[in-house]
Amino acid sequence: MRRFLAVVLLLAPFTLPSAAKIPLDEFALRRASLRKSLDGVLVLFGQTEGRDEVFRVRPEPNFYYLTGWTQPGAVLLLTPTEEMLFLPHHDLRVEHFHGKRASAEDAGVHAVTGFEVVFPREKFESELGKVLSAHEKIYTPFDQPIVEKLKTAYPFREIHDAVPLIVKLRLKKSASELAAIQHATDVSLEAHRASWKRMAAGLSEHQLAARVVDTFLEHGCDVAYSPIVGSGPNGVVLHYSANQRRMDNGEVVVLDAAAECESYASDITRTVPVGGKFSARQREIYLVVLGAQKAAIAALKPGVRLSGEGDTLTKLAKDYMDAHGKDLHGEGLGKYFVHGLGHQIGLQVHDPSLNEPLEAGMVVTIEPGIYIEEEGIGVRI
Repeated sequence: MRRFLAVVLLLAPFTLPSAAKIPLDEFALRRASLRKSLDGVLVLFGQTEGRDEVFRVRPEPNFYYLTGWTQPGAVLLLTPTEEMLFLPHHDLRVEHFHGKRASAEDAGVHAVTGFEVVFPREKFESELGKVLSAHEKIYTPFDQPIVEKLKTAYPFREIHDAVPLIVKLRLKKSASELAAIQHATDVSLEAHRASWKRMAAGLSEHQLAARVVDTFLEHGCDVAYSPIVGSGPNGVVLHYSANQRRMDNGEVVVLDAAAECESYASDITRTVPVGGKFSARQREIYLVVLGAQKAAIAALKPGVRLSGEGDTLTKLAKDYMDAHGKDLHGEGLGKYFVHGLGHQIGLQVHDPSLNEPLEAGMVVTIEPGIYIEEEGIGVRI
């Protein structure tokens, strides 16, 4: 869910480097690390684009993680000892619309891509056939169209999902990744503050969303996800997206919005009173949510679980809510916390996880919320 970011680093504190693009050498190290545990051939396809694409196409995250390559139509082939990148030929019509692109025949393609071996796209099938002469297993994401083609072309081969292999690497963030996430977080916080200054009774939710997005763009970033601006009763809808309601004094606004900078995302939610001051009940609920968040952050360490069965941080937060607040019927507030406490974050707002205990180097969100439809109060931090 798209809520507050507590970029909680499960590491000893240190100074984050300034935001910068991930160096090509780091992508090469990622591939080398994956190849060490690879017992077959891995195939990944980059993003594709439509015939008349007018919106920016986000890179396929697993492909980007291993290559750093954002131009569409590329293919990655890895074996335990080899790595190859396949690129489309130049297409003058496409480049008239989208600008100059790299191709395997370019003189500087090795320096630009960070790959020593770069082939034209049409050589992929023949090179795949060559490496499969020495390897039995094929790894590729099961959500890619190539899976069925591979099953047809190689009916007697073992085909496995490549995603778990890559996710194991993506879980722990490097210093460069931490810097990118921190930069996206800093920009996101500035956008939230700008929206608070803009907030006033009579404005529409979409006007706050506009201020947020404007701040992202001013800093050369994009939206990590569509901003959620839920005022009054809309605050109890977790992924409210219409952003059309008029805000009034006496209400609170759940503002869930974050930037994506250099392909890395943040995730932040704040709950703010329209008139600048909470009512007594709004403040009571807000403090319970804030207390649950602080309790979870205090308990966050390697070895704990965010959610699932048993003693998790989500259970800890719910227990705190039950112990520190009641609804209008005298019942605990934990039942109004209806989502998980947090999630991994990185190249994606909801970075993939393996549902295992947290480890040093992971970055997670801690984002409790209480949503009481009967009272028209939603608070998420």
